[in-house]
Amino acid sequence: MVNIMSKRCELTGISPLKGHNVSHAKNKTKRRFLPNLKKVNFKSDILKKNIKLNVTNAALRTVDFKGGLDKYLLTAKKNKLSEKVKKLKAFISSKS
Repeated sequence: MVNIMSKRCELTGISPLKGHNVSHAKNKTKRRFLPNLKKVNFKSDILKKNIKLNVTNAALRTVDFKGGLDKYLLTAKKNKLSEKVKKLKAFISSKS
C-alpha cells in the first residue's frame, strides 16, 4: 500500500485554496495557493517518543507558543486534526 501525502496540515487542517493569477491586463487564470508545509519531528514528553508530522509554519509557531505538542493536543479540537493525530491525542489524554 502506498501512502500519498496530501498538501494538508495534520494539526490545523489547512488545505490549498483556489484563486486567480491576475495580469496587468486583468486576465485571470486559475491557480492554487498552497500552505507552507514542513515535515517536523516533535518530541512527546508523555509518550516518550518522537512523532513526525506534516505541519504548516503557523501550526509550528502555535505548538511552540502552547509549550509543546502534548499541551497543544490536549487543547486542540478534534474536527481539525488528521486521523493519525486524533489517535495520538487519545493516547496522550489517557496517559495524562
